[in-house]
Amino acid sequence: MYPTPPPAPHRDFISVTLSLGRSYDGSKSWRRRSCWRKWKQLSRLQRNVILFLLTFLMLCGLVSYIGVADQWRAVNGRSAEERKVRPADPPVLPAPQKADANPENFPGVLPQKPKRHFRRRPPNLQIRAPGKDSEDRRQDDTQRRDEAVGDARQEENTQRTVVSWRGAVIEPQPGTELPSRKAEAPPKPSSQAPRIQNQAASPNERQRAVIDAFRHAWAGYRKFAWGHDELKPVSRSFSEWFGLGLTLIDALDTMWILGLRKEFEEARKWVSKKLRFQKDVDVNLFESTIRILGGLLSAYHLSGDDLFLKKAEDFGNRLMPAFQTPSKIPYSDVNIGTGAAHPPRWTSDSTVAEVTSIQLEFRELSRLTGSKKFQEAAEEVTRRVHSLSGKKDGLVPMFINTHSGLFTHMGVFTLGARADSYYEYLLKQWIQGGKKETQLVEDYLEAVEGIKRHLLRRSEPRKLTFVGELAHGRFSAKMDHLVCFLPGTLALGAHHGLPADHMELARALMDTCYQMNRQMETGLSPEIVHFNLYPQGDQKDVQVKPADRHNLLRPETVESLFYLYRLTGDPKYQDWGWQILRSFNTYTRVPSGGYSSISNVQDPLNPQPRDKMESFFLGETLKYLYLLFSDDPDLLSLDAYVFNTEAHPLPIWGPPRGA
Repeated sequence: MYPTPPPAPHRDFISVTLSLGRSYDGSKSWRRRSCWRKWKQLSRLQRNVILFLLTFLMLCGLVSYIGVADQWRAVNGRSAEERKVRPADPPVLPAPQKADANPENFPGVLPQKPKRHFRRRPPNLQIRAPGKDSEDRRQDDTQRRDEAVGDARQEENTQRTVVSWRGAVIEPQPGTELPSRKAEAPPKPSSQAPRIQNQAASPNERQRAVIDAFRHAWAGYRKFAWGHDELKPVSRSFSEWFGLGLTLIDALDTMWILGLRKEFEEARKWVSKKLRFQKDVDVNLFESTIRILGGLLSAYHLSGDDLFLKKAEDFGNRLMPAFQTPSKIPYSDVNIGTGAAHPPRWTSDSTVAEVTSIQLEFRELSRLTGSKKFQEAAEEVTRRVHSLSGKKDGLVPMFINTHSGLFTHMGVFTLGARADSYYEYLLKQWIQGGKKETQLVEDYLEAVEGIKRHLLRRSEPRKLTFVGELAHGRFSAKMDHLVCFLPGTLALGAHHGLPADHMELARALMDTCYQMNRQMETGLSPEIVHFNLYPQGDQKDVQVKPADRHNLLRPETVESLFYLYRLTGDPKYQDWGWQILRSFNTYTRVPSGGYSSISNVQDPLNPQPRDKMESFFLGETLKYLYLLFSDDPDLLSLDAYVFNTEAHPLPIWGPPRGA
């Protein structure tokens, strides 16, 4: 008989042995009995402490779950209107409408299920459902601000490219990371924006056809190129230019104007979550200003969503290094990640149109944020160009040196590529500023007289009025399709009190631009035409060289048709635009989604798709067609808005006429 062992000493800690496998006899019940035995060995104090801790942890978990659930319901249970950031001012345009195009207008297009229309609300109403108190809105605003801050801290890689003019990709450039930026004060609220006085009815048949075209183009972009710069509809892929979702940003205000609420909200979410400017990529100052900065500012004004203004201010700050040149004439390119700005590799020149067609956007950014640096940098360029010699009766050369600040390649004058929007922005800055800056309108009026004196001719046999080019005193009957912005600009100036003969010239040039489309077998204008000046033989007025037969889905003709119809009321301009839309659908619409530029406007059997849908097709072409087909003069009134050269509407600073 063995002696009884002494009792084990009392311990105030728990000794637990973890078994990673089964017990030696394979029984699972052994482990359960072992755990229960050890629990019984604990003192009452130890068991109470453990039970208290477990109860406390369960209560904390329950409270956290309830809080998350309430927040989820608050965010997802509200309507889209309630989730918007409360704008500083009521949105300029009312809530968008939903509408479908009539499929009977386009053979081969499957009919879509009809959807309800969203009626436009009175202009002074916020886009927010009633019944929510101010605390809900403050929580919503805080959540959006936190979300925007989180977005700005993320980075992503993209291709690096440099461009020369409106879509021409040249070559990649190296870059490095940008040092950390100091936090700036939040943007100030917008001042009062113009309102639309009367509410338009539901879209008419032609407007519904534009909506159908947009949805088809957007479906291709969403499926094959979402978040990328441009859709390649034939190969069902995408191409990158800046790597900043160019098509999406360019189309934001178009979606709002067309009433495509679902598409707008989805795009807005991408801007919030994915659009980041902290990346090592070169952007063209001009192209990124008119498309990205202009698109964000316009989306802010139309929707009242502060997210777009914050993104615009961030992007504007990243463009500012381009102005750091000896002459204050900005470089053509700037890396938005590193802040390194530079001209193209082969020259120290910038094009005149590039440096003089950023003022509308930079001036408006200063007005909204209260930071004068944007406006001062852009207007300094205008002042310096105004004082330069080398002009010819108001006409300017195409190039300007960023070191000397002087014109180069003297003696060549055109209203086409590299010079066109200089003339447009002289007028539009004057209008934007309330028609107070006389230097701008004087330069514009002088330039119009220079056009009449040196560049205006009439073709044979139909006597079409056109604008040619002048090279060292020698006239060329060459006219870019880009020049078709001019009829609309002239008409706009006449509407704002400039000489009445500007409207007469606008009508004549509009006829010519229509014929540039009409005389092509596809009904679509080529990129460049030459006019016949000699009354002999059976030659047509409009002649096209093989290298110039492509059509890039450009907006200039329908842009001017919009102005001419809006300011004259002549329905023929709507009919001409309808013919062009039908031609786009016949020769450029890709069945799988999207529209493609084509290589040969003279071959309707084989127009040769180029597999590229430029962002301006959604940002400009379809927007101007929709506005052209509208009979509501207060839908983006020309007394309240001025359109930048990428068709993004910005408010006129002065009070609307008649107010």
